Amino acid sequence: MDILEYLVHAGGAARTGRLLAAGYSRRDIAGLLELGVRQPRRGIFLAPGCNEQLAAALHHNGRLTCASAAAHYGLWIRNPPAQLHLACNHGHGAGFIRHRTTRFLSDQLQPFAAVEDVVLHGLGCLPPPASTALATSAIRLHGVPVNLLKDQLRGDRSAPALRTLRELDLRAESIVEVDAQHLFRTNGIGFEPQVFLPGIGRVDFLLDGYLIVEIDGFAFHSKRADMLRDRDRNNTSTVKGYAVLRYMPEHIWFNQQQVLAEIRAALALRSAPAQLKADAPARLPRLVRAG
Repeated sequence: MDILEYLVHAGGAARTGRLLAAGYSRRDIAGLLELGVRQPRRGIFLAPGCNEQLAAALHHNGRLTCASAAAHYGLWIRNPPAQLHLACNHGHGAGFIRHRTTRFLSDQLQPFAAVEDVVLHGLGCLPPPASTALATSAIRLHGVPVNLLKDQLRGDRSAPALRTLRELDLRAESIVEVDAQHLFRTNGIGFEPQVFLPGIGRVDFLLDGYLIVEIDGFAFHSKRADMLRDRDRNNTSTVKGYAVLRYMPEHIWFNQQQVLAEIRAALALRSAPAQLKADAPARLPRLVRAG
């Protein structure tokens, strides 16, 4: 692989040290400038069309972290940050969100903080449910131990991050399920996630032992077989005495009041017949006497 191809493969941004470590000579590196590569400052080389976030991290002598590193590690994050999040051991530079404390060595060739630091920075920086989703995915996808995170959060300002860790439910299988949990929890709706119901299968949420809430992914119902299976499953749920509400991620993210109103209405329907039955004996004598 020639040096320009290597640079492009590395995201289009690299320091001299990385190029030397990859086996290229200083003569090879000097020749990059004749191939259209920019050198904005000593020791940094940027290929045309390079990743601007990587370039900024090199320019500020930092590593991408928190929300800015989530996509690199495949962590769950819905809204990419408007500003860069950089882990820096210095106080120079501006125009980005600075995370000063790094606890783990990064094995990334590109300027990314270690995934453990990415999670710790996210817990201290992002509000729930963004921090909850990022931490949940790091634990599920990368095996980051919960106890390791707790051990690192011993400072006086770590209480919000520790509270987020205590609320983690690792049964969530996607970012939208984490966001749904947060929506239910903050609005006083009790729930049990990922419940297996005999004859029906596993459901995303069971509320009050009666209401099934399913959240369909973006690719759901892409095949007719999936639609048929879903219809059978819904019908079986009804026959067995359950109510079912189904939502798309957009409902959870953009129509939360509608979701809450429908869930509360469905839960209220269960208690309404029982209340009518309980009131019937008291009403009946009055109706007879009135006749």
